[in-house]
Amino acid sequence: MTDGERLTMLDELEQSGLGWFWATDADGNISYLSAAIADRLEIPLGDLLGKPLASVFSPIDRDGRTQSLSLMHGARKAFSGFAVRADSRPAGAVLRMSGQPVFSSGRKFTGFRGTSADITEEYYREAETAKLAKFDSLTGLSNRHRMAHQIETTLTAFKTAKRNCAIMMLDLDKFKQVNDTLGHAAGDELLKQVAERLRRSITHDCEIGRLGGDEFQVMIPDVDDRGVLGEIAMKIITMLKQPYSLDEGRCVIGASVGIAIAPHDGVSADAVVRSADLALYAAKNGGRGQYRFFSCDLENEAIFRRRLEEDLGTAVREKQLFLKYEPIVDAKTQKVAALEAHICWNHEKRGEIDEDEFASILDGSSHVLEVGRWAISEACRHAAYWPESVRIAVNVPVPLFNHSDFVEDVSKALDDADMPANRLDLEIKEAVFFGDTNQVDRTLARLFKVGVRLTLDEFGSGYSSLAYLRRAPFNAIKIDEQLLAEADRHDSRELGLVRAIVALSGALDMETIANGIESNLLLASLLDCGISYVEGPIFSDPVTHDTVQSELLGEGWTITPSGDRTKRARRRTVFRKIQVIHDDHSYEVTLRNLSRSGALIQGLADVPKGTQFVVDLGGGQLAVATVTRAMSDTQGLEFEQSLVDDGSGGLCTRNRVSPYALASAGAPLAALSSGDYKGMEGGLLGQGASVPQFAYAGGTAHEAA
Repeated sequence: MTDGERLTMLDELEQSGLGWFWATDADGNISYLSAAIADRLEIPLGDLLGKPLASVFSPIDRDGRTQSLSLMHGARKAFSGFAVRADSRPAGAVLRMSGQPVFSSGRKFTGFRGTSADITEEYYREAETAKLAKFDSLTGLSNRHRMAHQIETTLTAFKTAKRNCAIMMLDLDKFKQVNDTLGHAAGDELLKQVAERLRRSITHDCEIGRLGGDEFQVMIPDVDDRGVLGEIAMKIITMLKQPYSLDEGRCVIGASVGIAIAPHDGVSADAVVRSADLALYAAKNGGRGQYRFFSCDLENEAIFRRRLEEDLGTAVREKQLFLKYEPIVDAKTQKVAALEAHICWNHEKRGEIDEDEFASILDGSSHVLEVGRWAISEACRHAAYWPESVRIAVNVPVPLFNHSDFVEDVSKALDDADMPANRLDLEIKEAVFFGDTNQVDRTLARLFKVGVRLTLDEFGSGYSSLAYLRRAPFNAIKIDEQLLAEADRHDSRELGLVRAIVALSGALDMETIANGIESNLLLASLLDCGISYVEGPIFSDPVTHDTVQSELLGEGWTITPSGDRTKRARRRTVFRKIQVIHDDHSYEVTLRNLSRSGALIQGLADVPKGTQFVVDLGGGQLAVATVTRAMSDTQGLEFEQSLVDDGSGGLCTRNRVSPYALASAGAPLAALSSGDYKGMEGGLLGQGASVPQFAYAGGTAHEAA
């Protein structure tokens, strides 16, 4: 083959795109470059010739390898498979380059000769595959695998550096309803919007992931301040519950958040994630739309809760369940027009379990049908002895409504109680419409034929479709309690929605019920809107059947609003033993009450005002406090730094004693990081010689470790 034939063959090869060639001189400047390369890079060939190869092409880091053309040229070593792109075209074509040093017959280096090929399509395909392996294809957030890897590597590094890291677990409330009513396409779009809101909610450096379905996870390095984390969690909850606009319609969802912090709640990734999961479980069981921090008590709480669910069947059979009744008052006359039944449980070991906690236990239980039937039957039995002007309202669980025998169960309860059907008001949630619409319509029509009253419950909490109201023979609409709470706080926009609902119900010849009213100001605004019936703490908490019987004697039961009254919070134990530290000595005292700014303790006598204590609240929580009041053996303390919400109606310190610091003093890190500070006798304090500093009103003082 002649030289001319060789050159022709090389030209044809270059033009075909199967092979391109390049060369540099001894200084690394480009001395030859296939014209096809310049065309592919969209750079004139004249602008490339004579330029240093290392300044024209930028290597792309692939698979974690650091590549440098200048180093290879300086080392005069052959290379292959370098992925590069033009430095002036960072989003342009990707080339694969290989090169080999060339030496003269006298072993003098004369430059490089090499080949190149266009791998743009291959590169982006591999990049997309790599991305899909690490990121959620729907939301663009990290996927489960990447989150697990990121948490594992971060906590491993942070353990050595003794740094903190917070993990949040998030679960969307009512997301399944979106899929069931609006379809999976709407659900996918909703998840995209949730992801975007999550990104905007958290301004700290963080990693956000979607684990699958409606579960999300957030890792926030170097934050252990529970005040800050609580604010982030509330911001997330607030942003995610704002209405979403989808092509298929408008919807509202919510979110629950569980929070755990390494190393306090676990050192390993598995331990911290498990702690965050338990906290999320507690947040959802607490009523949803809440956040909870992990504490070592949550595991016992979860176990006890599972046992309660197992005991529910026994509770029905052994008649441990009972009803309380909340008055529903005529807005104009203030007379009790109806009583809403709430299911409570008199547990043989735990005592009375109130209606809110019982509802969360019943939700999803296998006994929901049995309990629902019992509640309707028992309520009718009681109401049969009330004046005929007073109705009984009963909440209907969705599974019970969907059961084939539901209408027969209602008819039997009415017949057994010998009570007119129009005195029974069944409160039905919008969720019943998320199932088979034909079946729902048939059930509603049959209930209408029986003659019971029907109320659409929690209107304004979800989709509030007009189609529900047109299709179903509802007598009343009960406005969602959360919407009313927002109206109480923000007034104008939410009250406008309430007025619109009242106007809508009036046009459809329906009554309206406002629930959960706590303030006179809100009550006045609702009356101005034209609400038909009202209920809430401002009138009465749920009362026993005996109380109802006595109040209904005579000429009717009238209730006057008794001033602003918030719903009674679930009781939490404050009366407990704790330790306080002063002058290297610890004292066991009784904590009588606790607020953000201070506490009341009992057990020390003759303590002067101004005395400083370190209060050990347990679980690594130490608070510096000063005695501001002293009365015999009781002292009022003011905290140096205010406590913060713990997400469940209680209070906690912003920070905790680092398990790393305690481990350096000889305590076992594994035990401390799971919240087991009790492994050290007396909480965080070791036992020592007794050298009391005060006249101690019980027990002994101990030298602090």
